[in-house]
Amino acid sequence: MEKPLLDMLFDEILDSIFGSTSDNEWLGRHGERLTKRKLKRLNYFGCKGEVLCNAYIPKPDGTTSEIDLLFITEKGIFVIESKNYSGWIFGSEEQFKWTVSLPGGHKEHFYNPIKQNGSHIKWLTNYLGESCPFFSLIVFSERCELKKITTKSQGVWVIKRDSLSATIRKLWQGSPSVMSEEDVERVYSRLAPLTNKTKAEKAAHVENIRNRKYSSPEFTSPPSTNTTVNTEQSVSAKCPSTETLPPPRCPLCGSPMVLRTAKRGARAGKKFWGCNSYPKCHGIINID
Repeated sequence: MEKPLLDMLFDEILDSIFGSTSDNEWLGRHGERLTKRKLKRLNYFGCKGEVLCNAYIPKPDGTTSEIDLLFITEKGIFVIESKNYSGWIFGSEEQFKWTVSLPGGHKEHFYNPIKQNGSHIKWLTNYLGESCPFFSLIVFSERCELKKITTKSQGVWVIKRDSLSATIRKLWQGSPSVMSEEDVERVYSRLAPLTNKTKAEKAAHVENIRNRKYSSPEFTSPPSTNTTVNTEQSVSAKCPSTETLPPPRCPLCGSPMVLRTAKRGARAGKKFWGCNSYPKCHGIINID
């Protein structure tokens, strides 16, 4: 038996044995690991792409937005929010909180994952500085039941992990190729360093989430028209004015930023703040 299959069976056994553990952090990371392996196996079905796990996307205010999983392909970028819950899941795209109903009548609430992933896409678009097709996938554990889930936006899918491969293959077949292999590698190269965070940086991210109210700009709704995120609509309202404020500091390395003009892509001709340490650092803040 090949090692990948052994790993898969071992993880599924762990998932079934420890699925009722109260260690939410362990459950979350374990679910992400299972989902990551499914994404990597898609390469054997012709759905080739690069997988990144736990990417901390910088925001203009110096904080970060953590994305569980990214699958970067010629069809676009699959942005995946992994939820390793058991029980019955209830929720709609409009609701602020969703509900998980557990045995014995116990209920817990968690922030709407569609809105959560929508904010991830917003900050990812802002960081990349270019328009790109995005697919927002909310992936739950096989141990749960999606009892009453309603969505209205295109480009959003709420599924269980056992249907992830089939869902991506179906989207792959029905979507045109919009990026070359070079484009995929370029985007991957820009995002890969964002997964290498120190324990202190990760702790700061968690502390920021604890202190942040749900009304903050992080919790915004996802695009509601199609799978292509409009970069101009996704730029944070907090971007500094070029006339009233001094040059901002880079959200990645803290260096002073320089006013530049985009020469290509969807934002060609538009102004943006670029890190003074480029090309060693690719930090940017879009303007307008």
